[in-house]
Amino acid sequence: MRDIANEIRIVDTTLRDGEQSAGKAFSIEEKVEIARCMDENDIYQIEAGIPAMGELEKECIKRILDIRKNSLISAWNRMNIKDISASIECKPDIIHISVPTSDIQIFSNLQKDKKWVEDNLRECVYFARNKGYKVTIGFEDASRAEINYLIKLSQIVKEFGVKRIRYADTVGILTPSLVKQAVTMLIDTTGMELEIHAHNDFGMAIPVSMEAVKCGANYVNCTLNGIGERAGNCNLQDFIKALDSYIERSKA
Repeated sequence: MRDIANEIRIVDTTLRDGEQSAGKAFSIEEKVEIARCMDENDIYQIEAGIPAMGELEKECIKRILDIRKNSLISAWNRMNIKDISASIECKPDIIHISVPTSDIQIFSNLQKDKKWVEDNLRECVYFARNKGYKVTIGFEDASRAEINYLIKLSQIVKEFGVKRIRYADTVGILTPSLVKQAVTMLIDTTGMELEIHAHNDFGMAIPVSMEAVKCGANYVNCTLNGIGERAGNCNLQDFIKALDSYIERSKA
């Protein structure tokens, strides 16, 4: 039986996705203090921000790196070399690259095609890996993407030594039954580590995250008090309670 208590790792995105809450803006001092709290409480990974946003964001990430003692620090990037170069200036532990995966994003929003996605993905992952960085890949809008295309992209990045993919419910439409199918197929087919990123538009962020964990996901994205874009993200405190309760029931 899986030792869930020791396998599940929190990736806190309060400082990146959480700050996209309406009317929410943290000062550098507040961000550093939030990161310090996360670090002292042994949160596995802190998604500290988006270096491409500018010098203040870079300064904040560098300060977080200076004070951390336990947590890994990651920087979020769009799929382009300019973003990744900005992240490299900060010297994070992990460079996270977000990849458009649904037809709506690729064809309608970006007016590109899948070859463009695949070529740019290879270029960006190679660039970051060649600089010596650990890379994780985020499948943006994965819940509206074709599962076979996600498998294809996983196989592409796996060739470059990438071990972890993020399944992002960007528009908040997942249910536990849907995430069960997707997560199980991705893990079984690719053999990669999987991270779940759930939004709470229909109150499903915690149930979706818990179902992903039950199906083999080892990493869960959370934010303090569930803050985030639109209705928010998976609530860190409540998810930990739900996970603890599940573990206790499993032992009974």
